[in-house]
Amino acid sequence: MTDSLSLPLLLCCIFLLAGMVKGLLGLGLPTVAMGLLGLAMPPVEAAALLILPSFVTNVWQLLAGPRFGALLRRLWPMMLAIAAGTLAGSGIIAGAAAHAASAALGAALALYGLVGLVQPRLRVPPAAEPWAGPLSGAATGLITGATGVFVIPAVPYLGSLGLGRDELVQALGLSFTVSTIALAAGLALHGALPLAASGSSLLAVLPALAGMWLGGLLRARARPEVFRRGFFLGLLLLGGELIWRGLG
Repeated sequence: MTDSLSLPLLLCCIFLLAGMVKGLLGLGLPTVAMGLLGLAMPPVEAAALLILPSFVTNVWQLLAGPRFGALLRRLWPMMLAIAAGTLAGSGIIAGAAAHAASAALGAALALYGLVGLVQPRLRVPPAAEPWAGPLSGAATGLITGATGVFVIPAVPYLGSLGLGRDELVQALGLSFTVSTIALAAGLALHGALPLAASGSSLLAVLPALAGMWLGGLLRARARPEVFRRGFFLGLLLLGGELIWRGLG
């Protein structure tokens, strides 16, 4: 990990930027933070630092929406599968060699960036949700456990359900909150969530919240679609860099 003097500055800069992305788009804080932290430290350490800022910002996003109860009744099988998959896969990020874990993280980021740029028009019919939701959740959980990135395939799947904008943002908050809690439990189960990481993770909460606030201000003035394309292109490039490092 980076030395003790530079770590607080690194965390503040990364989580301020990641929070701004989340404030602008409603998602992206864990993804940006994992990608940038992954350039400076092993993914398992980055995942440990991510826990508290991800949890706080996603609970904020979850509770700000109008239909928490209805969404939970609709999506609980998917959420249960996310938790189970994450716990099952968390041994991968906790035990993988640093280079292999970096390559896996890069692959997850690059895949998400590619999906975001292509924007496939998917539509899951209501009759398919009883099996498609748990399947998507289990896959998301395994990828979360392996890489610390919990957006694939959860984000495209939730976007295919025909939810309204506010409902979708709240559903993403629910999925990310469950993923964060399950990842923390999985890391703790494998002894990869040290007390020191909890303190540093707490330090990152304030810049993450400040970034979300700034991103919310920018959202009224920026063109979200232009920023979204730049965001996904950046993830694709960042993922490629991490794959190169992991395989080098």
